[in-house]
Amino acid sequence: STPPCPRVPMSSCPPAASGSDEEDDSDASTKPIRSGKKKNPVSLFQTGGDPPKEKKTKKKAAPKAAESEEETLETPPRNSNKKGKGKKSKKKEERPPSPVIEVDNLEEFVLRPAPQGVTIKCRVTRDKRGMDRGLYPTYYLHLDNDKKVFLLAGRKRKKSKTSNYLISIDPTDLSRGGENFIGKLRSNLMGTRFTVFDNGANPDRANADWSNVRQELSAVVYETNVLGFKGPRKMTVIIPGMNSDNERVPIRPRNDNDGLLMRWQNKNMDNVIELHNKAPVWNDETQSYVLNFHGRVTHASVKNFQIVHGSDPDYIVMQFGRVADDAFTMDYNYPLCAVQAFAIALSSFDGKLACE
Repeated sequence: STPPCPRVPMSSCPPAASGSDEEDDSDASTKPIRSGKKKNPVSLFQTGGDPPKEKKTKKKAAPKAAESEEETLETPPRNSNKKGKGKKSKKKEERPPSPVIEVDNLEEFVLRPAPQGVTIKCRVTRDKRGMDRGLYPTYYLHLDNDKKVFLLAGRKRKKSKTSNYLISIDPTDLSRGGENFIGKLRSNLMGTRFTVFDNGANPDRANADWSNVRQELSAVVYETNVLGFKGPRKMTVIIPGMNSDNERVPIRPRNDNDGLLMRWQNKNMDNVIELHNKAPVWNDETQSYVLNFHGRVTHASVKNFQIVHGSDPDYIVMQFGRVADDAFTMDYNYPLCAVQAFAIALSSFDGKLACE
């Protein structure tokens, strides 16, 4: 068996508080145990868009996929913990730490899937300053690199019956009508189901061919926890599949019964992919649930999570976790884009009485 990797307590249940400020040692050199049969991550997300099940056709991308698994899990984090937490393993230094991410056109970049084999490492900061920021903080997403490039901002709308977060490509303009509005996250009344939309039109204002109608980019379902806080959160993430050109299949529901949540509920999974958060493991020593974030997460929190595909739990599609009181790291891989990942992260901040 492999020597244990550093793991972060999830603090999903009362005893975990003891490990809440435990620092994670960033040595991620331990190789995760892999099953002999490697799946190509690209094929996990391909739904064709034309024939419904075109999953096993992209054989030629396999070498790249293998590399992407390695990179996701084992590349030393690049500038991840700048504040004096520099205990990094040098074992993998021959591979560049993190490719330089060029953000030429911000609007295009935040909606474009991450390139295959590249983990896009970001940081989310929560700003609670100001009159009503305690109740309605603003969340900012930056690339976690030397330049700290701004990507997105998000804020909860005040006068909505359900939780409604606006997502903007301008840190100062979070208005619904502004040209910087790029997407939104909307919850159900219970705060347990969320849908992520781009900035397209409401179906009521559709043009003749529906090309202007908003796309659903993702949906998140939190399993209600009847027992109060007796264990970690369970999340299901539903995203559109990818076509053979590795582009997102557009999902433009004509009404509420045709969206990602209803398709998932009715088990109509054509062009739709279901993902889950990786189950943390109970640790007797710390009396808490723990997950290995490979040095990218340093504080215990019920909000920490990793999203994986059921067929390959080693390929981390996205991970999110606390590094300070109001700072979090958010890393995402193909096939997610920044708007999808940021909105999924925002859903974890929302108060969920039913599953805390």
